[in-house]
Amino acid sequence: MTLTAVIFICVAGFLAAAVDSIAGGGGMISLPAILAAGVPPHLALGTNKFASSFASLTSTIKFARSLKINFKLAAFQIPATIVGSAIGVRTVLSIPESFLNILIVVMIFSVALYTIFKKDFGQYNTFKGLTAKNITLGVIFAFALGFYDGFFGPGTGSFLIFLFISVFGFDFTSAAGNGKILNFISNITSLILFAIGGKIVYLVGIPMAISMIFGAWVGTHIAITNGPKVIKPIFVTIACLLIIKLIYSALTA
Repeated sequence: MTLTAVIFICVAGFLAAAVDSIAGGGGMISLPAILAAGVPPHLALGTNKFASSFASLTSTIKFARSLKINFKLAAFQIPATIVGSAIGVRTVLSIPESFLNILIVVMIFSVALYTIFKKDFGQYNTFKGLTAKNITLGVIFAFALGFYDGFFGPGTGSFLIFLFISVFGFDFTSAAGNGKILNFISNITSLILFAIGGKIVYLVGIPMAISMIFGAWVGTHIAITNGPKVIKPIFVTIACLLIIKLIYSALTA
């Protein structure tokens, strides 16, 4: 691989990590960049997981230091995310991608419309504490999105933000922080399985990981400093771009 190709991947990785730290959806920037550089799909998936794991760790640490993560809640959700992600990776070939594309387009479109028309969505933190009901719902969606991230992936961060706001009443900033720690856990779980299978190109993954660490730091800083006023429009934009990407993928498949 040429130096130009590696630089291209690193620039894309920086942008992907910055966007992902704010509103999710960074994978639709980083993964196509790796594929465009000529890395085979199965190796591209593993390499992308390797680099994005470092980015999600950076974001998680910065959100945690800013007290934007509820670790009591995360303690219930992390085991469910690990199990879901592991099962997702193991069953990655059992469901037709074309079916998933249609399902995810409908879901993301619904999320985007709801966010646009509900003007105060995610603007204020109305979280009133943990209850048996919201913990149960939180564990269920942690497992489901862990599975989805291990199996397919696009939009995981955006779905997590939406669900943390809907179920717990977090604002966009707190939802992004709590979503990021689960995203990190699912990334690490998937990464271990990809590494065991020898599906990582480290000569590409290491420089990409370094660039994504810087991108994640910048994106998280923007999210924490500006809060919902900047996260919501980026969130809606990313959701719309994901819809376009998935429709395009379905039409060209």
